[in-house]
Amino acid sequence: MDRDWLAWHDDYDRPGSALAARLVEVQGQVRAALDRAPAGPLRVISACAGQGRDLIPVLATHPRREDVTARLVELDPRNVTVAVDAAEAAGLTGVQVVVGDAAATDTYADLAPADLVLLCGVFGNVSDADVRATVGHSAALCASGGTVIWTRHRRAPDLVPTICDWFTQEGFAQVAVGTPADRVGVGVHRQLGRPRPLPPGVTMFRFLAR
Repeated sequence: MDRDWLAWHDDYDRPGSALAARLVEVQGQVRAALDRAPAGPLRVISACAGQGRDLIPVLATHPRREDVTARLVELDPRNVTVAVDAAEAAGLTGVQVVVGDAAATDTYADLAPADLVLLCGVFGNVSDADVRATVGHSAALCASGGTVIWTRHRRAPDLVPTICDWFTQEGFAQVAVGTPADRVGVGVHRQLGRPRPLPPGVTMFRFLAR
C-alpha cells in the first residue's frame, strides 16, 4: 500500500516525535543559511517539499523574506494546498508551491543554481544509487557559496557518513551533520566550486515502493 503523505505529516505535531525534532533542526539550519547568504536576491529550491514546514515558517519571520524567490515542489496535491495556504497566510509572495515531479531536473531549469537547496525527506526514500546521483546533481542545483540541507535516517547500515563523502567529492564542504533524534540525520553542505550546468530531461531519483 502506498504511504499516505498527508497523514505522514501528523508526526510533526506530536511533541517528542523524531519528525518534530528533525523539523526543529532543519528549520534552524535554514535560518542559519539565510543569515549567512550574501546581500541581494536569493533563490531557494525545496524538493519533495510536503507542506512546506521546513521553509515557510522560517521565511515568515526572517528579515530576508522579501529577498527570497522560492519554489517548493510536491507531488501530493493535498500537501500542496496546505503549503499554499501557509505561504499566503504569511504573505510570502515570492514563494511558489507547485504540484510536480521533484525528481525532474526540468522542474528547476529556470531557478537553478539556487542559494539554498532543500532535500529533506528524499534520501531515506530512494535507493543508495539514487542518493549518489542526486548528490551529483546538487552540484548543478546549488550556486557557488550556496547551501544544501538534506536528511537521512541513521538506521543500520548508516549511509550518512558515505553521503558526506559524496558531497565532498562533488566539491562541497561540510557545514554540519546532526542527529537531533534517535536514528535521524540532518546534513548541511556548502558549495565551494562553480555550479555545473543542470542537464535537461533527467530524473534524479525514484521513490521506492512501500
